[in-house]
Amino acid sequence: MSNPLVDLGQQGQSVWYDNIRRSMITTGELNRLIQEDGLSGMTSNPAIFEKAISGSDDYRGALRQLASAGLQPVEIYESIAMEDIRWAADVMLPVYERTEGIDGYVSLEVSPHLAHDTQGTVEEALRLATDVGRRNVMIKVPGTAAGIPAVEQLIAQGININITLLFSQENYLQVAQAYIAGLEQLASRGGDLSSVGSVASFFISRIDAFVDGLIDERLPETGSAERRVALRSLKGRVAIANAKLAYASYKSLIADERWQQLAANGARPQRLLWASTSVKNPSYRDVLYVEELIGPDTVNTMPDATYEAFRDHGIPRPGLEEDLDEAADVMETLGAAGISIAEVTDKLQADAVRLFVEPFDKLLATIEDQCAAVARRA
Repeated sequence: MSNPLVDLGQQGQSVWYDNIRRSMITTGELNRLIQEDGLSGMTSNPAIFEKAISGSDDYRGALRQLASAGLQPVEIYESIAMEDIRWAADVMLPVYERTEGIDGYVSLEVSPHLAHDTQGTVEEALRLATDVGRRNVMIKVPGTAAGIPAVEQLIAQGININITLLFSQENYLQVAQAYIAGLEQLASRGGDLSSVGSVASFFISRIDAFVDGLIDERLPETGSAERRVALRSLKGRVAIANAKLAYASYKSLIADERWQQLAANGARPQRLLWASTSVKNPSYRDVLYVEELIGPDTVNTMPDATYEAFRDHGIPRPGLEEDLDEAADVMETLGAAGISIAEVTDKLQADAVRLFVEPFDKLLATIEDQCAAVARRA
């Protein structure tokens, strides 16, 4: 019986895991997922580390030891996170080498408090990359107005970057242009373009969750039966349409002469990575945001439940480049209904920054409590 996750790889899409915890590495589970499912990368964020550290016993000994050493909560977090990232990167290294740097990456995010600080982001990303010390680690930088120039500077210095929190096609294009400009600077300095990897993390399910709510609010106020039908027809379709059109932009970019010149000098494409692929609406198929976005030179990073569900009953059919006219119609109908996709995506990005700050601060508070408990026992 074939494994749908393995079949994704045969369709040209890489499977990454949107989770990390120490026991995955120490028990050999991560290696098993690589061998059996073709897993080829991992992503993390503050919410994932908060859940791993506060919701398991994996880190109890390390927390006590680091707290006893007198480290501050943020230093303890970084020590724990970096150790996990290093171990995971070591397990992923054969994938990195076998794919010649296309896959095999593990991502570590800069502090979410730096989302609006370009220079602070650059400095922290350089420090994290240096301290982790693994060539197959990507540093995650948000695609905010401050994050985009940071991406260009970091790529120009040869740092692998995962640009995250992308919701709009326009924002994706800004990020793609920053990657190209950074590579051009690196090339002008005689740098090795083939040593730099990057993905653009485009968020999916949060768009439908938000837009579906707006549609439900507008339906009772819509007098025309025809317009109500048109509105209802958009539910569960906007996120996929938005992603398909972003991928069409990617295809245009890599066909452009500017990119072709970089590629001829060894540059790797900055692949689109589908993030937030868990389904929020239980009435939708639980693997909707995997099945509808399968195409070459892409990545899907899946949380636990989505990963298991797709392995169990996913249908790996390449449809990412199909029905582009229909995708454009969906976005046009949305605008005609008075819902601005630009306003939606701007709000979602701002909310996403906040939703990473909160678990990050909660994590530091948990660590501080652990430190206090150690001090009381001393």
